[in-house]
Amino acid sequence: MAAPRASRPRGATVLLVDDQPIIGEAVRRMLAGEEGISFHYCKDAPAALDVAAQVGPTVILQDLVMPEMDGLTLVRRFRADERFRDVPIIVLSTKEEPAVKAESFALGANDYIVKLPDRLELLARVRYHSRGYVALVERNEAFAALEASRQVLANDLATAAGYVRSLLPAPCDTGGIRADWRFIPSASLGGDAFGYHDLDSDHFAVYLLDVCGHGVGAALLSVSALNAIRSETLPNTDFHDPGAVLAGLNRAFPMERQNDMFFTAWYGVFHRASRRLRWAGGGHPPALLVPPGSSPPRLLDSDGPLIGAVDGLEFGSGDVEVPGDSRLFVYSDGAFEIGLPDGSMWPFPEFVATITSSPPAPESPIDALVKHVRALSQRDDFNDDFSMVELSFA
Repeated sequence: MAAPRASRPRGATVLLVDDQPIIGEAVRRMLAGEEGISFHYCKDAPAALDVAAQVGPTVILQDLVMPEMDGLTLVRRFRADERFRDVPIIVLSTKEEPAVKAESFALGANDYIVKLPDRLELLARVRYHSRGYVALVERNEAFAALEASRQVLANDLATAAGYVRSLLPAPCDTGGIRADWRFIPSASLGGDAFGYHDLDSDHFAVYLLDVCGHGVGAALLSVSALNAIRSETLPNTDFHDPGAVLAGLNRAFPMERQNDMFFTAWYGVFHRASRRLRWAGGGHPPALLVPPGSSPPRLLDSDGPLIGAVDGLEFGSGDVEVPGDSRLFVYSDGAFEIGLPDGSMWPFPEFVATITSSPPAPESPIDALVKHVRALSQRDDFNDDFSMVELSFA
């Protein structure tokens, strides 16, 4: 359907196509003086589409018997033209003929009147069909505006996701630690961000945070918090102490100054000489330490509060030895909170079993998990950001 003109009246714009001027004058008089109705007349059927393009009818009245073009052919032409595909057509005929009436409707006519009808009946039908068409045009305009807004939002989210990705560290292999990760933003872009870096020659930090909600605002907050950790600019904070780092984030990003957004975070520091890993969590899923061989995995959980929710809170730290050939997985809840087709949620123990199993070489455990999750959910996209960091310790 053609886009309606900005000046299109909300009332009825009637176009009559009939080769008899006397009929044109009779219909004009029937509609004359009626508020909200404008009338246009076209005597030549071959010119009807050009006239319709000029006046923008909300309803078309057309004769079935005209010398230069059969009325049913004109109905076909109107319906074949995208500009008039949905404009209501009321067919005028000199008599009731069920077969002709059926063919008219089959070709796309909306109504059938034996001419000339009673004035009140004609007015009622014109207003009824015009109202329906105007409502359809307005609905399509609203849908088009909504789609345009959705596309702008999608472009903004894609740009924001690209910016977040540009800040994530490159996979690395340094000082006995090999780091790899996957980041799959959801369509609405959650607030995930993560990183890792050497604090000094003997300490390696890894961290992941997840802002509540979705959209550009959540992404910007996650980037701000990520930069504060990566640049080690939180005031009065020892970045070798995971609990102190989370407390520093809590002071720096109170939710009342962040549009009521808070976030979860997990922060760990590995000491190469002692092979000890200290960690702290603030409302975040536990990291998963997978030792070599048949030893069971260990969940590095904590009971720390959400970051930014309450001022002045303290965050405790945990401590664990990391055997050689261990792997550490740090992730957001988008990696395991997976809706299944039957409406249930994927059980967390099954997530742990999947990520700790050994995938066929050379596939990485994270890629194997992503493939498994997509098969389980029967969809390629994610409702929330999928973020996971894997550290392999020599």
